[in-house]
Amino acid sequence: MNDYPAMIAQVNHVEPVPRRVRAWLVGQTVFDTTRALYVWEWANYPQYYIPLADVRPGLLVPEGHSQRSRRGEVDLHGLRAGDTRRPRAAKVLRDSPVGGLSGTVRFEWAAMDAWLEEDEQVFVHPRNPYVRVDALRSTRTVRVELDGAVLAESSSPIMVFETGLPTRYYLNRTEINFDHLIPAGTVTECPYKGTTSGYWSVQARGSVHPDLAWSYDFPTRQLQPIAGLIAFYNEQVDIFLDGQQLQRPKTHFFPSTG
Repeated sequence: MNDYPAMIAQVNHVEPVPRRVRAWLVGQTVFDTTRALYVWEWANYPQYYIPLADVRPGLLVPEGHSQRSRRGEVDLHGLRAGDTRRPRAAKVLRDSPVGGLSGTVRFEWAAMDAWLEEDEQVFVHPRNPYVRVDALRSTRTVRVELDGAVLAESSSPIMVFETGLPTRYYLNRTEINFDHLIPAGTVTECPYKGTTSGYWSVQARGSVHPDLAWSYDFPTRQLQPIAGLIAFYNEQVDIFLDGQQLQRPKTHFFPSTG
């Protein structure tokens, strides 16, 4: 059993999106809708399904292939905007047993240059309406170790609580032992925090463990308390909270879920 809240949505759960959603490709609006649907293809977060009528005419290019999905029969389409081509960028549901999905389009996220909810850019995937993210100050003592080496120790962490993920502990840079950290060129994005500005691998007992720590210098406004602080993946290091070692979470390790 996890020691943090799990996701609650079931696969194929559908809800209306109460926001204007848009996407661009090479300066052209691919769609602009206030009628999008959230569809949970898996429990952790939804995807947008867009009414075909709200997609700009002429951009979808039929590819002559169909697939069977858990939401029904889909026709594969590419995207064409000017000289730019994006193959297999969209799936048009012709007939779906899931209520309200017939005649909608599911776009591949990476096929677009940018996605917006209202007038703010969204990264990686839609924000889950059932997920809450809180960044709270604390005076609890946090120590981070790997193979017996102390990587950080703090009595003023910012704790980030995010539904479906273990608590993340963001620490001041003055409390990090940089002797064990090696700068890495990795960059990841999070729908709730923004784009990372720094990543580090960890060297301990002669071994290098890639991409175990990260930082957001310019997080989203909701997560401003973590600006410039550094966190480590609980799944890959040993964390002691008020002197008690925490069990490493059994969640899958995804560099985009920090």
